[in-house]
Amino acid sequence: MSRFTNYPKSRMWLLGLAVAALTAGCSDNDGGSSVSGPTAAEGPTGAVSTAAGSVSLGAAGHYAILAKAGVSTVPNSVVTGNVGLSPTARVGLTGWSETAAADNSDLYSTSAQVVAPGKLYAADYAEPTPANLSTAVLNMEAAYTDAAGRTATSAGTTNLGSGTLTSQTLAPGVYEWGSAVTIPTDLTFNGSATDVWILKVAGTLDMAAAMNVILSGGALPQNIFWQVSGAVTIGAGTHFEGIILGATGITFGTGASINGRLLAQTAVVLDATTVTVP
Repeated sequence: MSRFTNYPKSRMWLLGLAVAALTAGCSDNDGGSSVSGPTAAEGPTGAVSTAAGSVSLGAAGHYAILAKAGVSTVPNSVVTGNVGLSPTARVGLTGWSETAAADNSDLYSTSAQVVAPGKLYAADYAEPTPANLSTAVLNMEAAYTDAAGRTATSAGTTNLGSGTLTSQTLAPGVYEWGSAVTIPTDLTFNGSATDVWILKVAGTLDMAAAMNVILSGGALPQNIFWQVSGAVTIGAGTHFEGIILGATGITFGTGASINGRLLAQTAVVLDATTVTVP
């Protein structure tokens, strides 16, 4: 009698083992059952600032380039990191010669100008890519607002150089200009790996061609935040550093480069530009 009583229990035990094995077999050892675009679980591509007083990028930190209206390139640019576009659809990704996702998921595309494993994402790709991008754009806008609300460190960091930064070396702090900022020469940031710079520009930001932003003393690009209300224009052959939070467009001239991120609330325009996440 006990033999037949225990038989259903044995079957249930074996069924449980089978379900567990099936579940384990379907799990993904590399972080997900399919590529779903940058998510919080995957972590940011590159480094984001963890220094005290920095600006949180949230999900926007998963992208080297994030824009709302378009991201264009004149080949060949080289982007190390992800490229995101929302709410504009993939038609706003111009010059990239995208290749469809290898798994036919339509969650992303790739390009010879985006270094693997970096990918391109747009608002009309398959879910959850649009939802991920919407979150990233909201976080980008929040980061811009956060930076814009910071108070200048001192009178010495307010309207420095009357908006013309000629051969300047900037110590850590919050800088504020009530006008456009022009950088006609090299610009140096001097500080440690835990120091933060926030540069608030009420107008446009322009840096001359063939110049360099230089980091010294251990300063890191992920700790430098450029909050710019007007257009950002970086001259041909110029090297730039930091996170650009632009309320309008960001344009890099031919052969220019940046260690940082381009986060624009309109469009990003590249011309044989090298963009490298920190």
